This record gives sequence, C-alpha cells and structure tokens, in this order.
Amino acid sequence: MSPAADERDQIRAAMDRILGRTPQRSNGALTIVALATEADVPRNALTQRHLDLKNEFYEKVRARGEMPDSEKRLRRQLVKAKELRAEALKEIERLKTDNEALVGALHQVVMENRQLRLQLTQQPNNVHVLPTQPQPPAR
Repeated sequence: MSPAADERDQIRAAMDRILGRTPQRSNGALTIVALATEADVPRNALTQRHLDLKNEFYEKVRARGEMPDSEKRLRRQLVKAKELRAEALKEIERLKTDNEALVGALHQVVMENRQLRLQLTQQPNNVHVLPTQPQPPAR
C-alpha cells in the first residue's frame, strides 16, 4: 500500500473513532488537530494533502447535528466580541454626553469671563486686584 493510501486509511479510521467517541490517541475533540493526532499523521496531511478528508470529517460532524469545536470556539469569540462592542457603544454615548456637558460648562465660563472683563474696563475703580501670592512684609 502506498504511503498516501495508508495515511488515508489511518485518517478514516481515526474519523470513525472520534465520531464514535472512542478516541485512542487524542482528546476526541471535533477538530482537525485531534483528528491528525488520532490518525498519527501530521496536521498538514489534512490541511494540504487530504483536504477532501478534512471536509468529509466536518460534513460528518455537521450531519450528526454537532458543530466542530473550532466553530464553537469562534461562535463564543463572536458573542464576546458583540458584548464588548455593545459595552464600547455605551461608553461612547456616555463620553459624548460628558463632552457636551463640558463644552456647555466651558462656554458658560467663557461668557462669564467676557462679562467680568467688560465690567473691569467700564468700572476700573470698583474692582481691586487681590494679590495671588503673599507679599513680603514691608521694611
């Protein structure tokens, strides 16, 4: 038997064991890595030389109403990403609200400052500048 045919037989037997829930060499996960381990072949045998067997494995998994472990993992990651996106959108809305409030407060302070400067120029005798630092005692 040729090495490729022998490899294909090993992969098919491994498929049967994993799908029959009787793995001997792997953890029995519904993944290509587990299938390659179970078949005692390198992973690239399934990803490069025997793509048809890889696809057949996934078809058999789905035909049994199951989902490959890699797809389960990706679905969990997708759910987590959607949750993170929703949280980020809430945070963005909160920051927008905070920004609008800060812009309003800044506008109010600018207007008050203008009004005070105008009063200062119109009535300079009524306004006394307070020292900002303590003055040294006079000698």
